[in-house]
Amino acid sequence: MLAVGLMSGTSLDGVDAALVEITGVNETTQLELLKFNSYSFTEDVKARIKAALSVETSNVEMICSLNFELGQLFGEAVVKICQEAGISSEELGFVASHGQTIYHLPRPEKTNLRPSTLQIGESAIISEIAKTSVVSDFRYRDMAVGGQGAPIVPYSEYILYRSTESTRILQNIGGIGNATVIPKNGQLDQLTAFDTGPGNMIIDELCRRFYGQEYDRDGAHGANGQVDQEVLQSLLQHPYFTKAFPKTTGREDFGTEYVTKILDDYQLAPDDWIATATALTAETIAQAVRQFADGQTELIVGGGGSYNPTLVKMIKVALPNIKVMIQEDLGYSSDAKEAIAMTILGNQTIQRQPSNVPSATGASKPVILGKVTYY
Repeated sequence: MLAVGLMSGTSLDGVDAALVEITGVNETTQLELLKFNSYSFTEDVKARIKAALSVETSNVEMICSLNFELGQLFGEAVVKICQEAGISSEELGFVASHGQTIYHLPRPEKTNLRPSTLQIGESAIISEIAKTSVVSDFRYRDMAVGGQGAPIVPYSEYILYRSTESTRILQNIGGIGNATVIPKNGQLDQLTAFDTGPGNMIIDELCRRFYGQEYDRDGAHGANGQVDQEVLQSLLQHPYFTKAFPKTTGREDFGTEYVTKILDDYQLAPDDWIATATALTAETIAQAVRQFADGQTELIVGGGGSYNPTLVKMIKVALPNIKVMIQEDLGYSSDAKEAIAMTILGNQTIQRQPSNVPSATGASKPVILGKVTYY
């Protein structure tokens, strides 16, 4: 069956689209990536998303409109990826769309708030444009049974990466970093998964503020700067890093407000700031995964951060006893990883099989994720 997975993450770069051929279900799932592309958001769209993400600038009218606007963009991305592959979107069995996270509130501190999450990008609009069924809103059902709705990708990582020879830790570095630990010969209920903390989020925000650049291309600014150890040790005191598992985080902890605060608290040269933020990401990943190293252990890094050689080098230095690789070392695409994951989750949903991982999210039981908008 042909399917397209869509992912728009915390980095706000745009929408990733992966066209795959997928067969089987559960542990028999087989998948081949046929085509991948990323379609950038315009600056106007990015500005609207950023405004919607902020409690200071967001409003219900904005979110209402943006839900349909992103649905349009996601639907157009499906049509484009299919055209590039020489097929019609009507040939798809389904589209699996993660949506754009507007707010994630797994464990609210205020007593009048409920554990909740909100992803937008209207599935009905996607369905009409792509002329196929859409699976969306994967996080909600896990939260309905007591989970945190995140991390969302561990099931797909278990399907694609489990090994009989070594413990494998899948480290995705998008806006936020998240890790999935698959023990050697491990079963699904033995997985541990959690957000390690900031991935590219702080680095990207610093690059925007200092240089008007969306990210640190080739890790150049981080390589040119010096890590300020005093500032780094202070940043490592953030309470998130000592929270018990399961745990998840996002822009609410490490977004623009956080960057504004640390820039007010400390005075560093621009490249020294970027180097220190890069070291923060590397060290929090290292601190998180060291405890799971067991005999032969491999850390497989994916996401946009895997293309930052300065960051990858820092991770390798921090984890001398773990074999650190990137997705491409195994023949996979770092860029496509999360969009591919959506197709695996969507396939489970279409076939009425669960795809959350309670040991990762804290859910009380396995459940079928997502909602289906039939065409």
